[in-house]
Amino acid sequence: MVTAALTGGTAAVLWAWPEGRAGDDIHAQAVAGPYGHGRGLSQHGALNQAKDGWTAESILAHYYPGAELGAIGQTNVLVRLMAQDDSTLDVYSDAGLFVAGRRVIPGQAAHLTATPNGADVVITSDCDGEVLWEGSTDDPWVYPVEFGPDRPAVEHLALCGGSAYRGALGVALDGESARTVNDVDVDDYLRGVVPAEMQANWADQGGAEALRAQAIAARSYALSETRYAYAQTCDTTDCQAYPGTDREDDRATAAVFASSGQVLLRDGHILRSEYSAAPDGGSAIDIQTLAVGPTPAELAPGPMPSEVPSELPTEEAPTWEGDAATDLPAVLLDLIELVAPEPGATAPQPPAPTPARAPNPGTTLAPTTASTPTPPAVRYPQPTTSTPNIPVRSAQVADVPGATVTAESVPLTGESE
Repeated sequence: MVTAALTGGTAAVLWAWPEGRAGDDIHAQAVAGPYGHGRGLSQHGALNQAKDGWTAESILAHYYPGAELGAIGQTNVLVRLMAQDDSTLDVYSDAGLFVAGRRVIPGQAAHLTATPNGADVVITSDCDGEVLWEGSTDDPWVYPVEFGPDRPAVEHLALCGGSAYRGALGVALDGESARTVNDVDVDDYLRGVVPAEMQANWADQGGAEALRAQAIAARSYALSETRYAYAQTCDTTDCQAYPGTDREDDRATAAVFASSGQVLLRDGHILRSEYSAAPDGGSAIDIQTLAVGPTPAELAPGPMPSEVPSELPTEEAPTWEGDAATDLPAVLLDLIELVAPEPGATAPQPPAPTPARAPNPGTTLAPTTASTPTPPAVRYPQPTTSTPNIPVRSAQVADVPGATVTAESVPLTGESE
């Protein structure tokens, strides 16, 4: 085992292939047939190794000899939702959402159609109700009411008749074809990937370290990808299975969080760490045959807080037309009667109002939203016409044989723990 130390940075460990144990012959192990390509980590092999006491680091050292274990900071990944190809984006949230500078309240839905300059937007009551507003925007994204990783389910964005997603959802054009993209924190993304790619209940069978190894391999694979101009990776087994939040499981989530920030590197670049469901243990792979992505230093920074808007909207707010007694729900009239003072009573004086902060110039509320919205705390990046970079802070590795591991690093071993 060769270790390396860094000065002023996060340490990583350079793996050398460990001495084989008696009876081991990795080159004689069969490669998967119908269970995948058999390259890199075998999920079933990882389970058996974890049951034998191997750590995630030991499992990865076995399947990717010579790889480095690096560290990154918080970052997002852009995922193409392939089932949405050539469709509008129809989305709602139980907590409400933001689109085109408007707050869409619970019970309303937003519908986005990609255009060369952004998106056409329609806001309806429910997913298929009456049209409340329509227009266009150069910001073709739907944002949750609060930003950041690990948000509660009530804030997730849900496709009408489909899955729910963490992060933001947007639309883009691929030539003349419409695409839908999920811009999501990489660990939130892995909460969907890991239990879709590996059985979460393996954690109950002694396989918790196999799940952690899977999380590291999957994180590396996604961040190494640059498949499209508008997204890094996709949500099918052509890339990695990612069903949104549908398959999330606490056991898989624990593995993701326990490995947060860990990626595999080759020569300082994030390794496209292929893996499969090889049922017979698979075999180690020559990492020089695997593609690599950016260095951690080349990853784009994560979302930053936006400025608090300070100007009033320029567009007039919608108004009611017709008889309020018939247009307003009866429940509102009941509430008015409930809070009305008794005849002859002195109504209490309200406190002086606190000035509200208004939306950005040119923005208004969706119809029926009576209060000034709280804008998103951060804004996700828009899809670009060039291949996107991917986020974060990193580790550069110096190969110093015999050097000691710094306090930030985790000693690895290819031997069974």
